Amino acid sequence: MTTTSTTALTVEEVTRQHTELTGHAPDGVWAAPGRVNLIGEHTDYNDGFVMPFALPQRALLGARRRDDEQWLIASLDLDESSLLGVEDLVPGSPGWVSYLAGVVWALREAGHAVGGADLVLHSDVPLGAGLSSSAALECVTVAALVDLFDLDIAPLERAKLARRAENAYVGAPTGLLDQAASTLCREGEALFMDCRSGEVEQVPFAPGEEGLEVLVLDTKVPHSHVDGEYGERRASCEEAARLIGVPALRDVTDLEDALGRLPEDRLRRRVRHVVTENARVLQAVEVLRAGRIRDLAPLLDDSHTSMRDDYEITVPAVDLAVETARAAGALGARMTGGGFGGCIIALVPAGSADEVGAAVSTALTGAGHHEPRWFTASPSAGARRIA
Repeated sequence: MTTTSTTALTVEEVTRQHTELTGHAPDGVWAAPGRVNLIGEHTDYNDGFVMPFALPQRALLGARRRDDEQWLIASLDLDESSLLGVEDLVPGSPGWVSYLAGVVWALREAGHAVGGADLVLHSDVPLGAGLSSSAALECVTVAALVDLFDLDIAPLERAKLARRAENAYVGAPTGLLDQAASTLCREGEALFMDCRSGEVEQVPFAPGEEGLEVLVLDTKVPHSHVDGEYGERRASCEEAARLIGVPALRDVTDLEDALGRLPEDRLRRRVRHVVTENARVLQAVEVLRAGRIRDLAPLLDDSHTSMRDDYEITVPAVDLAVETARAAGALGARMTGGGFGGCIIALVPAGSADEVGAAVSTALTGAGHHEPRWFTASPSAGARRIA
């Protein structure tokens, strides 16, 4: 059995190792989670709707103010550290350190008075699985520095600064979804977000109360050609919106009329996914508001079909994982994340996650794919100080 559950990251352990490494106890310990997107894929850059929730897996950061303008950035997981000065805060700097250094840079660039600090990191958010491990690093750093230096920054603005770090400093062209989820999510709730207005609603999501749980399974399929494919999808959507005559695909109100304005099937399929996926997010919100969690299942299934057939962002291993999960007892399942590999989520009866995960593992390895890892996830809290 290859079940992966959250590691017991303790405040005491982070405090102890921070003290050993720096010679001083931290001023505090902060946490920020990874995330999965319950529904709403590739809708964010079309000014649409998304609904992520935060994972129990999280990044912890022990942090302490320094008297100089230097930043000690250390990873307990990698057993690596760097000491940076102001002159070292250069956009485009490589490596994991850039996710934390980029936050320092973004805060200072925005005019916030951020001085030196010792930042000691420990994280159990799986890397490379599409669960926003990088956003967790950025958002925990924002949370710590805001508190350490008594900065008055609203939660959504904190998420935007974290995104600024990833976009302009790290150089990854992500949207706001990941950082907003890691910052704004609450325990027991999913985050419904309007990506145009930035408005959010916390929607109760407690699968356990309905005898259900959410299985998250990492297929361990590497993302191949994601950058080029992502850019192609985004460009196709922008071209389609121009041809239809709307600011963004979120503004399409008559799908059949819009499809009739497009000259080729590829564009029609891209538009159909975005428009129907936005509609599924809105349906999911209504389902959760009414406490009908089981009714999410067909929305998850339809979302995956749309991603597979219309948006063409799944791969054979992911499709096999989804199909096998359903056959093994999942009520509904879909790929989650940007596509071309990564994770699936499945709504399963409580207590059946390992059985479903094992069935998927057997199917994947039997087809020559990697052995997956999986865990169950309940909606957790966003970035905050915990000690």
